[in-house]
Amino acid sequence: MLFLLNDVVFDLDEACPVTPADTRRFEKLSFDYVLELGCELFAENPLLHRNDPERARRLAWLIAERSPDVNAALFAAPAVACDPDLVEPRFCALPGAVMRQLQAKGHRLDAVAADRAVWNRMAA
Repeated sequence: MLFLLNDVVFDLDEACPVTPADTRRFEKLSFDYVLELGCELFAENPLLHRNDPERARRLAWLIAERSPDVNAALFAAPAVACDPDLVEPRFCALPGAVMRQLQAKGHRLDAVAADRAVWNRMAA
């Protein structure tokens, strides 16, 4: 499964980003808890998806596990070390063709390109 987190496409099928023991531990986490966790992580590091891709991939996996229809998430933090309540999360389900197109862009996919293709935050 491909998952877009901000402007990085992760392939969650490559290898499970968590151990079987962690999978059992995470079973009890609700979607709301995972959402709060995502906001906290991106409040601490707004470029988490670029600076710590393994941690970002685990977050993407948690979101996909809690909400299987969702394959894209955006956590927009206004600044480093901001209050987690200021992080704006968004989620959506993108068609497979769009996900493959975004993945094909690889390192050329940036925040502006992802915004134009998916989030439309900069449109005004």
